[in-house]
Amino acid sequence: MSNTFDVIVIGLGGMGSATAYQLARRGKRVLGLEQYTPAHNLGSSHGKSRIIRQAYFEHPAYVPLLLRAYELWQQIEQETGKNLLTLSGGLMLGLPDSQTVAGSLLSAKEHGLEHEMLDAREIKRRFPPLQPSNDTIALYEKKAGFVHPENSVSAHLQRATELGATLHFEEPALSWEASLSGDRVRVTTAQGCYEAEKLAIAPGAWASDIFNFDLPLTVERQVMYWFDPVGGIEPFLSDRFPIYIWEAEDEVKFYGFPAQERQDGVKVAFFYKGVACTAETIDRTVQVEEIQQMRQYLAQRIPTLNSDCLQASTCLYTNTPDFHFVIAPHPQYEQVAIASPCSGHGYKFASVVGEIMADLVIDGKTRHPLDLFAPTRFLG
Repeated sequence: MSNTFDVIVIGLGGMGSATAYQLARRGKRVLGLEQYTPAHNLGSSHGKSRIIRQAYFEHPAYVPLLLRAYELWQQIEQETGKNLLTLSGGLMLGLPDSQTVAGSLLSAKEHGLEHEMLDAREIKRRFPPLQPSNDTIALYEKKAGFVHPENSVSAHLQRATELGATLHFEEPALSWEASLSGDRVRVTTAQGCYEAEKLAIAPGAWASDIFNFDLPLTVERQVMYWFDPVGGIEPFLSDRFPIYIWEAEDEVKFYGFPAQERQDGVKVAFFYKGVACTAETIDRTVQVEEIQQMRQYLAQRIPTLNSDCLQASTCLYTNTPDFHFVIAPHPQYEQVAIASPCSGHGYKFASVVGEIMADLVIDGKTRHPLDLFAPTRFLG
């Protein structure tokens, strides 16, 4: 087998699997390198469900990318025959001037997105498990829901392989180098050296180790919980219960999902309330005290989830100081493109990030707006 390719992709998680798929779809000879097994649970792209929404409180500039992401999720669904996207509707809850509500409303108005504003009484009427305070309101969008991360990564990997990509698992990239002339890269692993014209790097929490330039990144340990609701699972099924992000009065955000499988319970998690770590030093054991803290937080807001915890697992956020992404050509090598970190809110974009990365390595540019994500904002 030849060790020479058109493009090498380092990292085959959420962003990297979509990148390999998009490149193979365009007829490129692709080598993908992943340090773990396919669709593993040691990074950020797992947990059975990841929120997708359009009225984006983080910044209106994300909305055009989201609209394209929806199209591409549906495309990979059609190509594989797999159900990857579930639209259950979504609530952004908080006080009227909270970032979650006000930011979502700004994006909805700026981009003409269909939405409703609900007061506390209407929230309780439509979604009885939720018990907001009287001054809590919510933006509701019908097109919100969740993506199935493990299945989506598997789908992108499957199609990439069917389209001719060569994918190597349990083969971490040890180093890479790029020619200053801009036409060559070499990647070294324990199994050998590989050459290509271009390189795409999507390493998630391992970005600091592999980008080959300094970014002010923080890796954060997050915990996901699944509770067995008091009174049964039916009120939480996806035909009657939405995804939500709830910014409470103390500005702590937590989020949750409809039930997917009855035996799994109902998933909830805090948003940006984790502990700094590294991908190597993360403690993957969830403590009883952590479960109790989550239960106490749910007790007054979703009281039927102040119940038995059926399971809990960890994942990694890789945060920039401003919590916006890094997606760009490498600042030193024009034949290298980088994607990640995504600061805990990136998975929904994986389908369109794959398209962007393919654009960057093939054409050196993309039609998608990337100014917000340039790494140069941190480089002085």
